Amino acid sequence: MNEKELLDKVAQAIAGLDFDGIQGICQQALDAKIPAYKIVSEGMARGMEIVGQKYEANEYFLSELIAAGEVMKDGLKVVQPYLKSGDIKKKGKIALGTVKGDLHDIGKNVVSVLLEAAGFEIVDLGVDVPAEKFVEAVKEHGVQIIGMSALLTITMPEMENTIKQLKQAGLRDKVKVIIGGAPITPEYAAKIGADAAARDAVDGVNICKSWVKA
Repeated sequence: MNEKELLDKVAQAIAGLDFDGIQGICQQALDAKIPAYKIVSEGMARGMEIVGQKYEANEYFLSELIAAGEVMKDGLKVVQPYLKSGDIKKKGKIALGTVKGDLHDIGKNVVSVLLEAAGFEIVDLGVDVPAEKFVEAVKEHGVQIIGMSALLTITMPEMENTIKQLKQAGLRDKVKVIIGGAPITPEYAAKIGADAAARDAVDGVNICKSWVKA
């Protein structure tokens, strides 16, 4: 099997949610002397892109998105030791968190996996994240994008509070802010001064990718 066929096989294993086969296929690609960064960037990332397309076409749903992310993680266990730092050029750094008072993290975790597959470096702040922690992430990690998630309408004002605190710290102009979650609308994003609202995980990743295009 040539390089292209093996990379296709990696992509298809992820797109086909092949938990049993992914590690063996990744090992096969490594044995064929395909560089680890290529397996990730041209195999795994492409597989996640196919999953994203299937999701947008309503062929896949949230459960498949999560499963594909887990398949990718399994494959990464095999490939990771062969990745040299600096091999894969990162697109940018993103801080993700579910806002204070909200403990839902499925959506955030799916976005995190998809963004990582797309080449972003993730600073995952977890759930119940106060505004100060988002501000700290910009100062400490130099993130270019902040992604905030909320599932409860009562926690949505925390998004506005975070944007206010970024302004007070003189950091608002340094970062893009994207918000997401079931109750979030583009109108709400505009009202609180966020840069974008994501309809879903795939939409969120596409928006972030459009922001860092060279």
